[in-house]
Amino acid sequence: MVWLVRDDDGSPTHLTADGTRSLPFWSTSPRARRAAKIWGHGLRVESMPLDTWCDCVLPDAARDGLVIGINWSGPRLVGWSFTPNEVLNRLSAAHTVT
Repeated sequence: MVWLVRDDDGSPTHLTADGTRSLPFWSTSPRARRAAKIWGHGLRVESMPLDTWCDCVLPDAARDGLVIGINWSGPRLVGWSFTPNEVLNRLSAAHTVT
């Protein structure tokens, strides 16, 4: 599962240091709940099957020029962002190791 925060209008994106929009996701529900609490504004936590995320969300994000924020944390919710292709490559590499 992949976890995200959203409201009725969708998931928030955030501007990265280089000006690219990043769409954040988390690997656990507690991490996503912390993000929803920090950002506020009525955000709720939702889960998505990893296959759906890989097959639908990542290609759409690539088409839209977004990068993917992974497990942002801390009081300002900061962390790494990767292109959708980098995310897929990392998942593939992690999957072949296990």
